[in-house]
Amino acid sequence: MVTSQDIQEAAAGLRGIARRTPLVYVEELDAHLKLENEQPIGAFKIRGAYNAIRKLPAAARQRGVITYSSGNHGQAVAYAAKQFGVRAVVTMPETAPAIKVEGVKKWGGEVVVAGRTSEDRRIKAEEIAAQEGLAIVPPFDHPDIVAGQATIALEIVEQLPDVQTVVVPVGGGGLISGIIAGLAAARSTAVVWGVEPIGAPKLHHSLAAGKVVRLERTGSIADGLITLNVGTIPFAEISKERERIRGVVLVEDDSIRAAVQFLWRTVGLAVEPSGAATTAALLTGLLPRSRTTVLIVSGGNVDPSLLEAKD
Repeated sequence: MVTSQDIQEAAAGLRGIARRTPLVYVEELDAHLKLENEQPIGAFKIRGAYNAIRKLPAAARQRGVITYSSGNHGQAVAYAAKQFGVRAVVTMPETAPAIKVEGVKKWGGEVVVAGRTSEDRRIKAEEIAAQEGLAIVPPFDHPDIVAGQATIALEIVEQLPDVQTVVVPVGGGGLISGIIAGLAAARSTAVVWGVEPIGAPKLHHSLAAGKVVRLERTGSIADGLITLNVGTIPFAEISKERERIRGVVLVEDDSIRAAVQFLWRTVGLAVEPSGAATTAALLTGLLPRSRTTVLIVSGGNVDPSLLEAKD
């Protein structure tokens, strides 16, 4: 399990790498936005990826790292590996947005295309890791990943001490479990809501069942949120603080598109669908608005066509 000491140590290790991102109040939402899209690779993923690579034994790290990702975690691993001067390989789906593939390559990562599902790219990454002696840096199911993401909560509590609610997009669960652990470490009483696409309700079903539920298929415009299941470690962290999570709301793709355009036109933020899901939850009235509410906004790697107004 992730401890308060793990989180504080991750925060110290991330200084000079992950930015302390702004917390801005948006009058039209009557809520605050935590702008993780302003990280070097455009998403919160840099926190967990760098922390995990940093914690690897030096000899293992020197041989290089590999991960499986639809995009943002892959970019984060490539960026972090570059800081250490080591090789990074990323297995990505055939459907990965071009902007994310190019992002991995921009930071020196090697891209291997592997199928269409998270399972396809995980299996391929494990094969390459075994063949070439690379260390696997999983996208969410690892305590060092969760501890890195938890540093966001530390910042939120420092920036808004009276925060009462944090709204979090849910993919594999690394972020929401990190937020929950980080709030506990900061001794905040804030509660948490998760947001998932209606086509990928893995945490929604898992909370109802009291165990990790694996979906047969998922689909959404929010490509970063369509894992088939949440991770075992994130779910254990969530379960440890079960009373802190109030629930998971499900948003339609049309609502997510509208939120992407709202953030661009009204706030001037270029945010990808995965990062705009929390805004969609507020705009559609699924969650109440409040000056003590913080929405995690992450993922600045957006297809420019999504920013255009639709008639």
